[in-house]
Amino acid sequence: MASRLGNTIPFKQFMLRSEVLKLYRDIMRAIRQVSDADHRRELTEWVRHDFKQNKHHQDEETIKMMLMKGRMSLKELESAIHLAR
Repeated sequence: MASRLGNTIPFKQFMLRSEVLKLYRDIMRAIRQVSDADHRRELTEWVRHDFKQNKHHQDEETIKMMLMKGRMSLKELESAIHLAR
């Protein structure tokens, strides 16, 4: 049983990871509302690239800062989608 517990991550890291995954899912859900298929595909690629490019970060403050920026970007995206309707 000890070998199974050897791969666990600290609780703070787990919570940050879950916040990052929630942000990713929320952004992808918002992108689904974009009517133009080309724009939707471009936005999806951009989001995937950004998340992959930044997945190596381990510093808690850096991750929190990126989460804040991501949430602001999500709000801007949602506003733009709402205005486009």
